Amino acid sequence: MPFVHITIAGRKIGENDIRHLQEEATKLMVTLMRKRAEATAVLVEQAELFGWAVGGKPLSVAGHIEVKITEGTNTAEERQRFVEAGHALLKSVLGPELSVATYVVVHVIAPGDYGYDGLTQEQRKLAAAAA
Repeated sequence: MPFVHITIAGRKIGENDIRHLQEEATKLMVTLMRKRAEATAVLVEQAELFGWAVGGKPLSVAGHIEVKITEGTNTAEERQRFVEAGHALLKSVLGPELSVATYVVVHVIAPGDYGYDGLTQEQRKLAAAAA
């Protein structure tokens, strides 16, 4: 049920790189964060580089990953490993000129505030307990 949003700028990536990012991000969610692949959504977007700066200075290439997961489903260590692996994934696609100020953010959302298929994660938990 996680949502992964990857933003890339400065290097136009093709369909193969986009698919690679989607597949690898899904694998990271499955292997490091214990999520189900069939419920993991990944969006890769390309932003204009002129809108991106670090320290007020323009970059030649940039990337960012944001993930939304349900509160209580992952340990701090799992989240830390994901941040490390997500950064490595961006670097593998965008190259060594990627800024050290390249962020991977894990948003931890309360179960009542997040869901899919019209149900919150809290509703799913309650339904499973009642069954």
